[in-house]
Amino acid sequence: MSKPSWWNDEHESTWSRIKGALKRDWEQTKADVSSKGHDLDQGVGDTVKQMAGKEPIPPGNVPNESKWDDVEVEYRYGAGARQHHGKTGGWDEVQAKMKEEWNDLKSGRTWDEVKSRVRRGWDHDDAKK
Repeated sequence: MSKPSWWNDEHESTWSRIKGALKRDWEQTKADVSSKGHDLDQGVGDTVKQMAGKEPIPPGNVPNESKWDDVEVEYRYGAGARQHHGKTGGWDEVQAKMKEEWNDLKSGRTWDEVKSRVRRGWDHDDAKK
């Protein structure tokens, strides 16, 4: 596709940054809804920060780095919920109950923000069996 006459290196640089963030977001969306994507630990906040140039975009299929203190609560909840709720159903069957419990915890993070990390904790417990 042709570029407008006013397009310059600054526009190209901005687009390159935005494109990189959106590609990661797309890859994460595929991982969230199917087995075809790569889990990059990419949330909406990551995409927005990366597009704005406030957070670096990791290369390729490298997940975003997270500080353990930022993710431990979600992983712990997921692993514990697997032990507790896993007796009554799988992820799909108990997810609504877990969402309700999470919201009651008033962690400052919404279920949509933590769901993928909670799922990782849930799945990790499954991997041991």
